[in-house]
Amino acid sequence: MAKATVELVRALRLTAQRLREGAAYQWGHFGACNCGHLAQTLTRRTSAEIHRLALQQRALDWGDEAQQFVAAEACSSSRLPFDLVVDELLAAGLTTDDLHRLERLEDPAVLARLPGGLRWLTRNDRDDAVAYFEAWARLLEEQLFAAGRPVAGDASAPPDASHASRAA
Repeated sequence: MAKATVELVRALRLTAQRLREGAAYQWGHFGACNCGHLAQTLTRRTSAEIHRLALQQRALDWGDEAQQFVAAEACSSSRLPFDLVVDELLAAGLTTDDLHRLERLEDPAVLARLPGGLRWLTRNDRDDAVAYFEAWARLLEEQLFAAGRPVAGDASAPPDASHASRAA
């Protein structure tokens, strides 16, 4: 699971907001899919640039690329341009497993934080992507709060007190 940081929580929320407000969304496009949108937020690269770098590398999808990234990590001299995008995401606290699960909207810990409880999401659905980003932000925010590092506001109560009371 991703390392809980204030910056990552903010990036997840900003990504959800951009999608909610109508940013171009296309699951089969490296720069406009679930991971592509988070990559835009974290790397400040455009959708087109991310997509172009992925195509130069003949990438399959974010999940496959994340798995191949681990294998290629030992050979840093043979890194391709798209690997630099993955590097930036990992530096932000994500893991290759996070990228794989984000692309498919399937992390059980995130799904358990959805409003209304655990349910499966559709990976090519904008509203489901927004729900996933927001649930993931809540999960990481809860981890920060538990560690004594609240994201913002009142440090005496968990960020989503309604969720905390449901979970108890």
